[in-house]
Amino acid sequence: MRKLVFYTKENCPLCDNAKALLDLLHNEYSFDMEERDIYTNDVWLEKYQLAIPVVKINGIMLDCEQISYDSLEKALKETK
Repeated sequence: MRKLVFYTKENCPLCDNAKALLDLLHNEYSFDMEERDIYTNDVWLEKYQLAIPVVKINGIMLDCEQISYDSLEKALKETK
């Protein structure tokens, strides 16, 4: 099973869009998703605050500038 970690924060339109893409892809691809609010952990906040949203799929990391339906689907296909 693929493990997907979604770093996010509240009141973030980009995060909402990324979540919607992940929900769409979840219909076609099986994965376990863990959502992490960066404001609940200082390490996450320091590491990801300028890159939010961030998606990690089995070692592949996509940040706000890289997240799209196509890039997420490609990462999911590569991590069967």
